[in-house]
Amino acid sequence: MAAAGRPDTLGHVLSSRRRHRFVGRSAQRELFHAALDGTVPSRVLFVHGPGGIGKTWLLDAFARDAREVGATVRRLDGRELTPSVTAMHDAFGDVGDRSADGPRLVLLVDAYDHLAPVDGWVRDELLPGLAPATVTVLAGRSPPDPAWRADAAWHDLLRVVSLRNLAPDDSRDYLRRCGVDDDLHDELITVSRGHPLALSLLADTVARGARPSADGLRPDLVGVLLRRFVEVVPTDAQRRALEVTAIARTTTQALLRDALDADDPADLFTWLRELSFVEDGPDGVFPHDLARDVLDRDLRWRDPDAYAAVFRRVRAHIHRRLATLRGHEQQRALFDEKFVFRNLPSILSPVAWDVWGRHYAEPATPEDHDPVIALVRSAEGPDAAAIAERWWAEQPAAFHVLRRAEGSVRGVLALVELAGVDDDLSWDPGARAAMGHARAAAPPRPGELVTQTRFVIDADRYQDPSPTLNATPILTLQRYLQQPNLSWDFLTLAEPDRWNAYFALGDLPRVQGSDFIVGGRRYGLFAHDFRKVGVDAWLELITERALAQDPTLPPPTAPEVLVLSQPDFSDAVRQALRDLHRPDLLLRNPLLRTRLLRDRSDGEPDAAGLRACVDEAIDALRDHPRDDKLLRAVDRTYVRPAATQEAAAEVLGLPWSTYRRHLTKGVERIVSWLWEREVYGGPTGQK
Repeated sequence: MAAAGRPDTLGHVLSSRRRHRFVGRSAQRELFHAALDGTVPSRVLFVHGPGGIGKTWLLDAFARDAREVGATVRRLDGRELTPSVTAMHDAFGDVGDRSADGPRLVLLVDAYDHLAPVDGWVRDELLPGLAPATVTVLAGRSPPDPAWRADAAWHDLLRVVSLRNLAPDDSRDYLRRCGVDDDLHDELITVSRGHPLALSLLADTVARGARPSADGLRPDLVGVLLRRFVEVVPTDAQRRALEVTAIARTTTQALLRDALDADDPADLFTWLRELSFVEDGPDGVFPHDLARDVLDRDLRWRDPDAYAAVFRRVRAHIHRRLATLRGHEQQRALFDEKFVFRNLPSILSPVAWDVWGRHYAEPATPEDHDPVIALVRSAEGPDAAAIAERWWAEQPAAFHVLRRAEGSVRGVLALVELAGVDDDLSWDPGARAAMGHARAAAPPRPGELVTQTRFVIDADRYQDPSPTLNATPILTLQRYLQQPNLSWDFLTLAEPDRWNAYFALGDLPRVQGSDFIVGGRRYGLFAHDFRKVGVDAWLELITERALAQDPTLPPPTAPEVLVLSQPDFSDAVRQALRDLHRPDLLLRNPLLRTRLLRDRSDGEPDAAGLRACVDEAIDALRDHPRDDKLLRAVDRTYVRPAATQEAAAEVLGLPWSTYRRHLTKGVERIVSWLWEREVYGGPTGQK
């Protein structure tokens, strides 16, 4: 920040340009100066106004004004901060330790709406701990919470500033500074009505050779302006880059490279950063909220096929990153992956997009036991609380919580494992219904998991859109990614009728006939068998259904994966060994339709792929010298077969009983090796 004022830095150039284009807001600047020099008692200015109204530019001006009078400026962006007391302590550092005799401190916080969960802490703890002369500006879209005004002590210390559109004279001043011809000013001011973002977009449009007309404008002014802007973008690559920024939460050069197949995306990235409605963030660039939504709608209408292609590439880029991430970072990437769906109508229902990605579930601690059980009791009654108490005793690690800013429990999620529970689950009708369906429809095999999201409760919204409901698919997706031996996964929700259409599109259809009642409330089960449609194929299916708005599209991996029982799988492997040199017979083997073969095949599995898979299992016997005798028995029976098994025993110089024992054990090792990969996934070459 210090370097920004030196005339030999890029920061100086940027600061000069911002200063040159800043117009109006004289009343707000006078109030700020009065707070700085103490002529008014106000020490906190709460600036609010709609998106694109110029809050960030006003904070820029405040920062320049403060530095000119020797104040120390601390600038923070709420979008870059985690709204928790711990994170806020880290972000604000030593602002409360400054001596009253030192330079006056000016604290500027942009996008304050994102810090709403810690608003009370800021009001009651952070600000009262600052030096008396400190001036704080909080800027966001919404006015302050009523609690600010309810406290009489804040009456003189707080000033609320509502930003409005620019006056006509200020609008003319801005257009003149942007180099727009005077004869266009009245027309552009009429179209924009002084909205700063609209003026900025109009100035960009005119600079690129277009002259927008006010005829036929629809009420969504910013949408019209953005469409006019996109129409005069010089190249198709730049249109596609805009499309990427509209779809993704943030855009990086790496994302542009993948999504657009661009060898050198640096020029496109630089071009995006220069646009009036694109901002820089810690993870990349992103468009103004209003601009993002309109760009997405406009470009989807303009070229649906190209939009769908870029959409798939953006999602695929994010999904590839998941394999390298863990914990909180993986959850953040999962939030990013679902974010791309936000403007597709069928995905909207259960999501609170205004707080999307700002709340993360974490494992419950022993201290959370009482609040969690109390929350279940309050939301679902004493019978449900008794079930939760039993699950906590059985699987305490299944419980996750979302916390409020001060650390109390706001939401609870319980992700239980059913296959390992020994009893009949008579104490939980929901778990019993889920396990009953799994056993009847496609029983879990040895080593496979059956999981259930058993409780989803937000203290304020129950199962309506909320931070807790937002976190539910993120936590379950993490489970899907980390448990390759997952068979069935169930989700339990109350009022199940309202979820039918949403989860049908997501290929977690409602299990008919499995509703259950606890404490007088009806619950439904929604289920997916990940052995039949694995995680990657499942996400591709959701993507295609969402783009097409068609919940009936079949899985992209059709025909459906065959789930063999362990005895049937063993029989199929033994048959493959017998048919190892008969491709025509291998083509009939049921292993070709199992996960084992489909996971290792780019296309449709064939006889050669099955032969290679079995050969790898046989070669695995070479890894253990003690298995050499088993390998030789298998080799002379199936790989280089003698005429008969008696002849194979003779070639090996073994008594018949010894040969049979070695062969039986060798085949069992091969079956076990392949079964391990069938259940736990991964390439067959891994051990």
